[in-house]
Amino acid sequence: METPPIYGLPQDTLHQIFSALPLRQIMICRSVSKLFHQLLTSPCFLHLISTRSSLRLIALRPPHHHHNHNHRHVSSPPCLHVFDPDQIQWLRFSLDFLPFRSLHPVASSLGLVYLWGDSSPSSSNDASFSAPNKSLVVSNPLTRQFRVLPQLGSAWSRHGSVLVDSAASRVMVLTELAALYFSSSGGSHQWLNFSSNLPSKPRSPIMVSDSVYALCDVGSPWRSQWKLFSCAIARMKSGSSSSQNWNRLERHEWGDVFDILKRPRLVRGSGNRILMVGGLKSSFSLNSSCSTILILRLDLETLEWDEAGRMPVEMFRCFQESSKFKVFGSGDTVCFSAKRVGRLALWDRCSGKAEWRWIDGVPGSGDGLCRGFVFEARLTPLW
Repeated sequence: METPPIYGLPQDTLHQIFSALPLRQIMICRSVSKLFHQLLTSPCFLHLISTRSSLRLIALRPPHHHHNHNHRHVSSPPCLHVFDPDQIQWLRFSLDFLPFRSLHPVASSLGLVYLWGDSSPSSSNDASFSAPNKSLVVSNPLTRQFRVLPQLGSAWSRHGSVLVDSAASRVMVLTELAALYFSSSGGSHQWLNFSSNLPSKPRSPIMVSDSVYALCDVGSPWRSQWKLFSCAIARMKSGSSSSQNWNRLERHEWGDVFDILKRPRLVRGSGNRILMVGGLKSSFSLNSSCSTILILRLDLETLEWDEAGRMPVEMFRCFQESSKFKVFGSGDTVCFSAKRVGRLALWDRCSGKAEWRWIDGVPGSGDGLCRGFVFEARLTPLW
């Protein structure tokens, strides 16, 4: 057969042609031929395309029992389940290139996915039955590259929240008592350990720019009272008294903004904003029922709250009978799950207009609590 003319073009020209395609088409073209695959996976093309094209997906985390269970049998190949809201379809990214067991994806930023991995021997016949060694792994499922961060104990993987900044170069593992910090841009290649000393276990902590934000319960055992705390990363690294690191963000103008929501959570918003999501109480009584789920937005520059969205009543009826619901997302995308609902509720305003819709076909039984994160898929090379 005659060689197609496109094969005769210089490599630089081909790179420029393919770099103009959306990421979805680039991934399809990689499967056309060996030449295209070699061309579109080369380091120079990945460097060219890494900041030009992305694909917004919703990734699911596996259930906790899968994360903690020490498997002694052959399981299905590990993969990352994602939902494409634009194409309305579920996809799977294979993680079989990672040499770890019990993979548990927990966070993502700019095309990179962070996972806990068990680096203990996989053979059940191994003579060593010591506790598994947990490592935090950063990978790109599209380029099938990965890097292992310095090893951590299993307690961090069970109790710590993994936070990644928008530049994907700083990572923090945060608990109530301590914080581990790692930056690829610094000279150190080890975790830095700092005391956190928060007033209670941090709920849904997030990293925005150079600060960390978390909700903490400062109430009594009989009645919760949630407040917003923040800490500048530079202050945490300075080594000053830990009790002075965290500031409670309060304004008289905020009024009862923390009292109107039941079981509030934080979600990193777009730009310099954070979202606070919870059930809208029908009254201030202790066991007040909720009329819907409310999304509030805080502008960190002006420190002013506004309402970003509220779940339609007909959709909220599916969550009304569940005592717990989970919230996850980032930017202008927030997902909700609850037991026995069987699908995810999605709040999406990426197109400029907020809309609520259902996501069906959730992998697995579909009637449990789903956790996850927004995965902005890119051909990002590892730092």
